[in-house]
Amino acid sequence: MDIIASYGSVLVIIAAVVGFFMAYGIGANDVANAMGTSVGSKALTIKQAIIIAMIFEFAGAYLAGGQVTSTIRSGIISSTPFIDVPELMVLGMISALFAAGVWLLLASYLGWPVSTTHSIIGAIIGFALVAVGSDAVQWDKVTGIVGSWIITPAISGFIAYLIFMSAQKLIFDTDAPLQNAKRFVPIYMGLAGFVMALVTIKKGLKHVGLQMGTTEGFLLAVAIAVVVALVGKFAISRLKIDPSSTKKAQFQNVEKVFAVLMVLTACCMAFAHGSNDVANAIGPLAAVVSIVEHNGEIAKKAELAWWILPLGGVGIVVGLAVLGKRVIKTIGEGITHLTPSRGFAAELAAASTVVIASGTGLPISTTQTLVGAVLGVGMARGIAALNMAVIRNIVVSWVITLPVGAALSIVIFYVLRTVFGV
Repeated sequence: MDIIASYGSVLVIIAAVVGFFMAYGIGANDVANAMGTSVGSKALTIKQAIIIAMIFEFAGAYLAGGQVTSTIRSGIISSTPFIDVPELMVLGMISALFAAGVWLLLASYLGWPVSTTHSIIGAIIGFALVAVGSDAVQWDKVTGIVGSWIITPAISGFIAYLIFMSAQKLIFDTDAPLQNAKRFVPIYMGLAGFVMALVTIKKGLKHVGLQMGTTEGFLLAVAIAVVVALVGKFAISRLKIDPSSTKKAQFQNVEKVFAVLMVLTACCMAFAHGSNDVANAIGPLAAVVSIVEHNGEIAKKAELAWWILPLGGVGIVVGLAVLGKRVIKTIGEGITHLTPSRGFAAELAAASTVVIASGTGLPISTTQTLVGAVLGVGMARGIAALNMAVIRNIVVSWVITLPVGAALSIVIFYVLRTVFGV
């Protein structure tokens, strides 16, 4: 307790710095989930993708990042063992942020798309184990995370496969692809509008304090889907079809339609991601600020200080701008060759999986969801369409994220204990 009284301001400043560092890592690594397929399919240039992502990620983080955040991120550890030693919680959360940030920085530099959520959870588990013992860790949550390594990519991959194959059968493998695109693309647009509305409502707007029930959210998403489909039908009906144009020329025009769709889905995913995953940086930071402000008392809920959300939002944007293109390249180009229609299938499948996970409480990583979706699209074209070396590296990086985060956190925790004499 003396540590908090003596060094409270110093601890908050350190936590703010490492919180920004963690947000930087989230921007560098995780934003590829929203933009990787758009860049890989050439729907957007890397510069356009970064500018769009910066706007929507920051908007999501700042506008919908949460008025109130739980003291303990993801409920992965119990706060009870820390009640008598709150200084260990403070040093531990700082260690976790720093450790997760270091791992994300390294993974981003290598172009590995890892889970920022799993990074911070692994780091929190690490310091909790050495601070108060294994009883503090809620191991059932950890088991769920390990299971999600297989379940999440499998679900999104299967959905992406279905969407891609339906587009092939209904549009691309027909004698009049552009004519059939006019008929079926509005349906895809409506489906995209529905899923993206649900993602935004479930993952974004709930943080603003808009308490929308399941039925109201569903009905609003249906209304948005109908509007998007009608607007899409009107826009596509204006496309001029040259009866003498070659099939290749028609394919190119159809892909242009899917490219526009991809940009819209990417914007929604970026907003939802910013609102949801900024918590990985600001959750532990808010915990530190709350404990210091309450003189060592660990509250169940922590009111966010006014500066925490902007700090997280700016950190994500800076990380994306400086280092984001490496992971964007891996997801967009490294796994399989993407066109706008394939990228759209992957993006829509990833968003659908996020909705399914939100409804069922399945632990989810947006990174693993999107990688699984891209794999599903690649599998639809045969195993030869996949770059197995890149996939192997990605899977290895997923598996080592939890233990690496934990190990780094333990080392940093011991260093901080020594420095502050705890």
